[in-house]
Amino acid sequence: MAFQLCGFKFASLLLLCLFAFGEGRYKSFVRFNKVQNTNRKVVFEEQWFIQRLDHFNGEDSRVWKQRYFVNEAFYKPGGPVFLMIGGEGPANPGWMQEGSWITYAEKLGALCLMLEHRFYGKSHPTDDLSTDNLRYLSSRQALADLAHFRTVIAENRGLTNRKWVAFGGSYPGSLAAWFRLKYPHLVHAAAATSAPVYAKVNFPEYLEVVWRSLASENPECPLLVKKAADILAERLNDPKTYDNITKDFNLCSKLQIQTQTDSAYFLETLAGNFMDVVQYNEDNRGFEGAIGTNITIKVLCDVMADASLGDPYYRYAAVAKLMMETFSIKCLEAGFSAYVRDMTNTSWKGPAAGGGRQWVYQTCTEFGFYQSTDSPNQPFTGFPLPYHVQQCADFYNISAEELDQTVAETNEYYGGYNIRSSRIVFPNGSIDPWHALGITRDITSDLPAVFIKGTAHCANMYPARSEDLPQLTMARDHIFLLLQQWLKE
Repeated sequence: MAFQLCGFKFASLLLLCLFAFGEGRYKSFVRFNKVQNTNRKVVFEEQWFIQRLDHFNGEDSRVWKQRYFVNEAFYKPGGPVFLMIGGEGPANPGWMQEGSWITYAEKLGALCLMLEHRFYGKSHPTDDLSTDNLRYLSSRQALADLAHFRTVIAENRGLTNRKWVAFGGSYPGSLAAWFRLKYPHLVHAAAATSAPVYAKVNFPEYLEVVWRSLASENPECPLLVKKAADILAERLNDPKTYDNITKDFNLCSKLQIQTQTDSAYFLETLAGNFMDVVQYNEDNRGFEGAIGTNITIKVLCDVMADASLGDPYYRYAAVAKLMMETFSIKCLEAGFSAYVRDMTNTSWKGPAAGGGRQWVYQTCTEFGFYQSTDSPNQPFTGFPLPYHVQQCADFYNISAEELDQTVAETNEYYGGYNIRSSRIVFPNGSIDPWHALGITRDITSDLPAVFIKGTAHCANMYPARSEDLPQLTMARDHIFLLLQQWLKE
């Protein structure tokens, strides 16, 4: 469960908040008030929608302002409405002018809207991020937000009889599928990219896919990573090695391992370098401000194969330094206590308010998704399920039993893999570890899967480029044909 942003590492999930800029290790959130496309002369101003705090309590009349964006450049009278669903960070209006959905909109004459997810970005429903307030943060409340937004906007803009299509990637991809499932009268079709539709407390399959994805570049690569991780884990048992480890990995302060949790946090932090690169391998995120896209699986595997650097342990350290240099990080913060301090800060100005505290809460109350080392078929060691689950208690006073129950309820409510709906397409990439919880085979002819060999997380949603794999280009075309067909129904 390694996940870092704003230079702040939070042991969580690598789950790209697509359409929210900036999830990723060592990266900063970039907040745009407006984005201008100089070619089209269109400015996307942030707009605000009055939303209910609690859609499921008729006695609660409290409201708040939710941020959204509009692109009317392609809309033709009678055309469809495309709704991009925001995720676990600030909605990035760069998506209002880039991405495959914009290409589809141009061809189909669609109006494009993007709604920011409650509790992320500038959409603050409550005064702070206390656990008591976070009870209003859930996928069900988010879906009700979408339903209310869709209803009111349609009425206000004369779009009641238009066909709406929901788009999303990763967790927003799941929301897109569930929006069609739970509100079929409001959304005509959905494209749910890289969507983990099955909730699972323990998700070691994530790291199993990391192994296979590394091996697809070089069969020796995951073996070298495993050897390095094992060496490091063994050295953490000997305090005499701490000075050298501090120097080798350029830590901000001398390594202190007093508990298994301290060890797990450090091991997970370093494993996250590989997890990040695999998940986003060779993507086209540069348009949204992402950096480090030049660091690919091949780059990391070349470092791990470079015997001139020393044994695998030193190559592992070289990978960490490469990542730090790429993201301009002077030293690595490896202290678990600092992480706890940041994650329990409930201020909207706190170091985890960019999405960390909120998203981990959602994993503890709905999804699990904990990327543990509990499988022998993966390259890392030392961060088992109990390490992840304990954080739910530390941050939100949520027990392991409560976590198990809420994850089971999520699958009962949405259906898990057994989605019963229609007109939802499920694209996934074979390199992306999240495909292990997604739909990779057709459920029915009206619930098709598009499994793209050799691509990573949400690849089909990014802008096309000349170096795209042929199968990625074909996938985008196939998705467009499906949407075109469904909009005629």
